[in-house]
Amino acid sequence: ELQVVESGGGLVQPGGSLTLSCVASGFTLSTMTMSWVRQAAGKGLQWVARVSSVNRGSRYTVADSVKGRFTVSRDNAKNTLQLQMNNLKPEDTGVYYCVHFTQGVWGQGTHVAVST
Repeated sequence: ELQVVESGGGLVQPGGSLTLSCVASGFTLSTMTMSWVRQAAGKGLQWVARVSSVNRGSRYTVADSVKGRFTVSRDNAKNTLQLQMNNLKPEDTGVYYCVHFTQGVWGQGTHVAVST
């Protein structure tokens, strides 16, 4: 069974940092294109970042709204995807999911709240 589990969310003040992790089981992360998406309360899903598979060049891409603040990375040895989030803003608040869209692999999400 293909599974991912996210962790690392929490409450942080504006300007603060968090690192989200996504641990995969049942498959090798590097063989799949993986994305981070988020959903604020009452709103739709927003794509945040993506790491393409090794076969597709392992390209790291982030959305314009988080460029310069968020960094996505993959640790092949730990089979883990990470999202380093710096200079967080209240609009970054939401549930963050680690996703492989093609095969419909979703985690349970991790909550990020940016507030004073």
